[in-house]
Amino acid sequence: MTIKAIVTDIEGTTTSISFVFDVLFPYARKHIAGFVRSNPDHPDVQRELDAINREVGKPLSTEQAIEQLIDWIDQDRKVTPLKSLQGMIWKQGYTDRQFTGHVYPDAAEYLHKWHDEGIKLYVYSSGSIAAQKLLFGHSDLGDLTPLFSGYFDTTIGMKQESSSYQRIAKELAMDAGQILFLSDSVEELDAAVDAGMRTAWLVRNQQQITGSRHPRCHDFTEVPV
Repeated sequence: MTIKAIVTDIEGTTTSISFVFDVLFPYARKHIAGFVRSNPDHPDVQRELDAINREVGKPLSTEQAIEQLIDWIDQDRKVTPLKSLQGMIWKQGYTDRQFTGHVYPDAAEYLHKWHDEGIKLYVYSSGSIAAQKLLFGHSDLGDLTPLFSGYFDTTIGMKQESSSYQRIAKELAMDAGQILFLSDSVEELDAAVDAGMRTAWLVRNQQQITGSRHPRCHDFTEVPV
């Protein structure tokens, strides 16, 4: 079956894990308290504070919410309100040129190639859609957002659940077998395969490679398209 769409993960796939953990996460952790304290009445911030209350099952004060957010950052939790607030904070960092979004050169090259060949490109990451657009829009290889036809985050479902990939296929109005999912996570790839998608495992610089039912690729030049 011909591949009509490619859905790519970000962290460890198009972008180095070190950029996320050594640049983005510390920046958000450093600025999140001041950001929330300065914007408690902003509708977008208030929406996420309400979502935090729902997540923990009780109302929190602003300071308690900040403590919870920092705790989630330290645990690397994939919690939607945290990811949304991180995206708001990173927007200022990108705008002020505090950093640019890291993208592997081979990823950028092949995203351009596949786009030119008429393959639809999408992103699926645990980071918010806003954060995804910021990274690719302010990448160190230029604005890559024109290459993508859409973005998905945890609002469509968690990445280890096959139902999330079924929803993506339905959203794209394609047979799941026409969609190729790229990721460095075997758990995510397993969920995609269970939903009927084709997969490619980006191992990049992983030190220990264990057996898997997914084609292994060291970079985008080896992705079977």
